[in-house]
Amino acid sequence: MNTVNTISTWTSLILHFLSNFTVPGGKIFIQLLNGWVLCTVRRTVTGILPFADPQGRHAHDAFHRFFPDARWSMAGLWRILAGILIKTFYRTGTITLALDDTLFHHSGKKVNGAGWWRDAVRSSSSKNVSAWGLNLVVLTLQIQPPWGGQPLGLPINMRLHRKKQATLIELAEQMVKEVVEWHPKRLFRVVADGFYATLAGKTFANTTIISRIKRNAELYDLPVEPKKKGRGRPRKKGKRVLCPQKLAKYVHHWQKVEVCERGKNRTRLVHSKVLLWYRVSQQPILLVISRDPQGKEKDDFFFTTDVTMSPAEVIGCYADRWAIEDTFKNTKQYLGGQQPQTFKGPGPERAAGLSMWLYSMVWLWYLRQKSSQQYFMVRPWNPLKSRPSFADAIACLRRELWRERIKCMFGNSAVHDKKFEFLLEALAPAA
Repeated sequence: MNTVNTISTWTSLILHFLSNFTVPGGKIFIQLLNGWVLCTVRRTVTGILPFADPQGRHAHDAFHRFFPDARWSMAGLWRILAGILIKTFYRTGTITLALDDTLFHHSGKKVNGAGWWRDAVRSSSSKNVSAWGLNLVVLTLQIQPPWGGQPLGLPINMRLHRKKQATLIELAEQMVKEVVEWHPKRLFRVVADGFYATLAGKTFANTTIISRIKRNAELYDLPVEPKKKGRGRPRKKGKRVLCPQKLAKYVHHWQKVEVCERGKNRTRLVHSKVLLWYRVSQQPILLVISRDPQGKEKDDFFFTTDVTMSPAEVIGCYADRWAIEDTFKNTKQYLGGQQPQTFKGPGPERAAGLSMWLYSMVWLWYLRQKSSQQYFMVRPWNPLKSRPSFADAIACLRRELWRERIKCMFGNSAVHDKKFEFLLEALAPAA
């Protein structure tokens, strides 16, 4: 692998964002990112510091102050990142976004912005479990990797949900409008779970909403234009129809379609109809009912504000939303997004946001490499593995960062020594 070219690619990516910092802040930013990637212990500032600045050239206070006190904006990083990702992966066509919220666990009563929130991972339909931490609303860009399969969800915007302030829906609306304003000439699709279905009633330019619809939703036919104009205002809705769950019971003619869900094809029976969900939006929606041909699974009910979409496309787009769940898991598990110990001011929100931002950056760096350089290990216990995971992507980046450090310390000959190659293979997956 050409080490110089690979490392310069990672560095050049970071350099795009230095306009968001002062000169001293930019130096700390670069070191902090490299230390975060290489860190083999908990991602606290003191845990990252030995890997970020091993020679101790900067005072440790500079790293501690970076999150709560330094002059920089997470919004600026998101805007630049979104521009690079869209230019790289969506030169043309409709841009697909996924939206959801997650909980970053924290300890300590003085963590700014933290509160008691429902923990979706530990909760169930019959039991709610609460946890202390940061409630984050995240917007991701859905991209199809070259190896196929499930798409990747790369964060491009984030908001912190605080008690007694803007709601999750309002924060989601802010983020979508912000991204649309950054790229006003592009078309967007926003996919979210049923909690965010009311976004269909918001005003977005060039944006389609895809989500679940309530099984007992009040639906109406479209209003029929009167043959003669009479007194009074025109009707805004037509005759009320059955709710989705009851409607599914009376459907006799189902359409069999092949649906691509998270990279895998499967057969579904579908029924679709253009209706009004008047309580949510006065614009028509396309209701899509999806049924398992074998009758083992419960019916699913989806809708989209783009009535020209095919039912198979709607179902596939919603299934691909699962990529954002993998994003949350990988950010917490492999980047330690919940671990930075910063408490005051914007520190907690910035640290959480930077972990999400770094997740997108690692994938962007990895996908920009040549296919021969997209290295990943095939272990004896998983010989059929054919696609890299995020663990492989970050291990590949660690391998090259360690190679560069070893070369700087011991010279070019060291990186070709078999002993150092063994060391690199041991260090790369360590986290």
